[in-house]
Amino acid sequence: MRKPNGRKKIEIAKIQNQTNLQVTFSKRRAGLFKKASELSTLCGVNVAIVAFSPSKKVYACGHPSVESIVDKFVGENPPPETDDPNPIIVAHQNANIDEINKKLNKLERSLERERKHGQALQALRTEPSNEKLSFFDLKILCESLEATDKEVEKLASQLMECGIEFPYQTIGSALAPLRARDSTLSVSGEGSSGSGE
Repeated sequence: MRKPNGRKKIEIAKIQNQTNLQVTFSKRRAGLFKKASELSTLCGVNVAIVAFSPSKKVYACGHPSVESIVDKFVGENPPPETDDPNPIIVAHQNANIDEINKKLNKLERSLERERKHGQALQALRTEPSNEKLSFFDLKILCESLEATDKEVEKLASQLMECGIEFPYQTIGSALAPLRARDSTLSVSGEGSSGSGE
């Protein structure tokens, strides 16, 4: 079994590998934000941290909010008279807008994919209309429906034998009054045609 190495002291210098740099930034940023939150909770102070990632994204954490603390800081230490907006606030606003735009673009792409998928499914759906079926196809359809109905009736009778009520009416039981009427009509029709000869 391998022994754990424990924590190692790392050299504090800029990381050259881009992947390791991004991972380290994400982990350290989360730790820094957590410490700032703890400081705010434990000591009751207002805290704001703004960090720019290696990929130029802005991340901010603050209590009660970054904006209120930045406004307070700018109000107490007004910059020299310029018409230029505060670059920190502008960067934060731009980062929020960029993030919202990315989410919107992602949702639009997802919607378009789903729309194309729906169109493809609609194109694959080839349900023949009963009017377009030939007599032979209708006869096969009728036979398969009757076979299925017999299976359902068999299942229903098994359930009823077990004391379980079958919640649906089968085709045979629903059509029983019609079949009885049709058979009496055909019997009476045969009698009248037989007597006419």
